Amino acid sequence: MFPTLQALSASIVSQPFKRSQLGLFQGKMKQYGNNVPFSKHKTRRTWLPNVQRKRLFSESLGEDVRVKLTTRALRTIKKHGGLDKYVENQSSKILGWEGLRIRLKIRDHVASPATTVEAAPSAAEPKEVHVVKVVPPSEAKAKAARQAKIHARAELRRIAEKEPTQVDVHRVKEELTKKLGVPPTISQVINFLERQRKTWVQAAQFPVNRTQ
Repeated sequence: MFPTLQALSASIVSQPFKRSQLGLFQGKMKQYGNNVPFSKHKTRRTWLPNVQRKRLFSESLGEDVRVKLTTRALRTIKKHGGLDKYVENQSSKILGWEGLRIRLKIRDHVASPATTVEAAPSAAEPKEVHVVKVVPPSEAKAKAARQAKIHARAELRRIAEKEPTQVDVHRVKEELTKKLGVPPTISQVINFLERQRKTWVQAAQFPVNRTQ
């Protein structure tokens, strides 16, 4: 059973200018006012922020990041000394969804073991060749492995077919709040549970070799 509106009503946050969440706007919003000519006949109008599309280089990622941002945010990024320092030092309210996404992407890339730089071996040193001897498993070990795969497949399928409970909803809300820094919306929680369920279903569909 999916969470209802009443269950997550406390996490709903109004977004008066949702476009600002899709880029780095540095707090700039849509403004409203009047045009007042000499005839004093006022005309209602709006002012949109000056939004630009830029490719900003990220030192941690080692590549350019394409993002929409205002000229005010661009000046602030140059003041901080780069995109990486900007997203780390700014608050979550100023960054919005796009800024938090870039911050998490940079942190995950830095924390991943693949980014560690290893010293390259010199050409003079001989390369060691490790020979691994492959020993075919016995019939008893092969049968035990098949039984373990079948049991794991059934357990994953049982978990995937189980509908999310209220405890799962609160657990997902806490995880998303820690990652994003802001309370998640209903759609974010539902999408997270649906992706998790699809992952379990796909994991339960791995092939199992059956021998006569």
